[in-house]
Amino acid sequence: MFRIFIIHVCLVLFVVGCHRPVQDPEYARPLVTGASALRKLTLRQWPAFPLQVDSRFYQACQRSIEWFEKPSSRQFFPMAGITHEQAQASVFALSRELYTANGHVPSVESVLKAEFDVYESVGWDGEGTVLFTGYYAPIIQASRVQTSKFRYPLYKRPPDLVSDRSTGKVLGQRVGDQITPYPTRRVIETTGMLGGHELVWLSGQFEAYIVQLQGSARIRLTDGTEMVVGYAASNGRDYTSVAMQLVADGKLDKNRLTQSSVRDYFVQHPDQVNRYLHRNDRYVFFAQYDPTNWPAGSLGFAVTPMRSLATDKSVFPRGGVTLVATQMPGKGGATRPFRHFMLDQDTGGAIRAAGRADLYMGVGPLAKRYAGRQYAEGRLYYLILKPQAVDRWLQKMKAWPSNIVASGSR
Repeated sequence: MFRIFIIHVCLVLFVVGCHRPVQDPEYARPLVTGASALRKLTLRQWPAFPLQVDSRFYQACQRSIEWFEKPSSRQFFPMAGITHEQAQASVFALSRELYTANGHVPSVESVLKAEFDVYESVGWDGEGTVLFTGYYAPIIQASRVQTSKFRYPLYKRPPDLVSDRSTGKVLGQRVGDQITPYPTRRVIETTGMLGGHELVWLSGQFEAYIVQLQGSARIRLTDGTEMVVGYAASNGRDYTSVAMQLVADGKLDKNRLTQSSVRDYFVQHPDQVNRYLHRNDRYVFFAQYDPTNWPAGSLGFAVTPMRSLATDKSVFPRGGVTLVATQMPGKGGATRPFRHFMLDQDTGGAIRAAGRADLYMGVGPLAKRYAGRQYAEGRLYYLILKPQAVDRWLQKMKAWPSNIVASGSR
């Protein structure tokens, strides 16, 4: 399970009125009990759709379709009024129509209008505003054993951690016949309670923390071998942004906030590391992953760079096709429009509520740079087949060569 957490960055969008105070956005604002994260749009409200897609889009679609084939996927539906069959058929129908249209936009739009409904996230403010941040899979140096250089562990899932078998939700710590809340980050790190459950050792405390935020990493070991690690579980505690704690305390300027600026602060103030890291009660545990299925998203398969999206799976349907309309980092600190179809294939402890989403940027330094600068408002749409079209598309899906949809080649 590949977690996804916020990377706070240097670009913050504000809309400033001439004669009224600016309200700070509350992107993590939860929905009112019983409210839906999605609202159906009229045709007049529909967004413009992308002109073309690439092979990565078809690859991501195929992975979602195969996930829907697993019986375990049914437990997550209906969600927001969308059925399992409807969600699966929607991915296939859109991928096939885009494939057969081969960039002929009028053809795609006519099918969409006849066959699909478009839903928009209500956003944090009820007006559709969603904050899009980025995440990536880092490459980290580590050791299998503790040394004077490698002193900070990534822990395996502890045996006393209890989760719901069907949903994966953490229930707590088993103590005898009782289940109590699992200890916080502070307790885990200061008591040594998980000694003997280390997976690997890293060279820096903040580096280990970043791997927890990203939830996955490629590890280059001191013995010359490599391994990949990914999310195994968390302690079930709420996530608190260390970066925003530094801003709240006046240590960093939120308009100049990057992962590097947070790292630099801790390099200059090493005595402050525990003070701030321990404000985040959430702690992530890891497992070794099959490299061919890495980095794996919360649906259990590899996420696709620039085509996989992380959202709050308690309010949004899993595996479906979305349209993301936002801004992305460009050259020289500028931004550029980003309007692409993506698949909702991941989640994370910091990606909660209808006003948040996280774009998967890829692996390594370049992806890190883009993810670290991604911080922009935008709109999030879901494309869902009309109920009367579902059965017909499910029948088509059974007869369609899956390798064509997966590759996007002709």
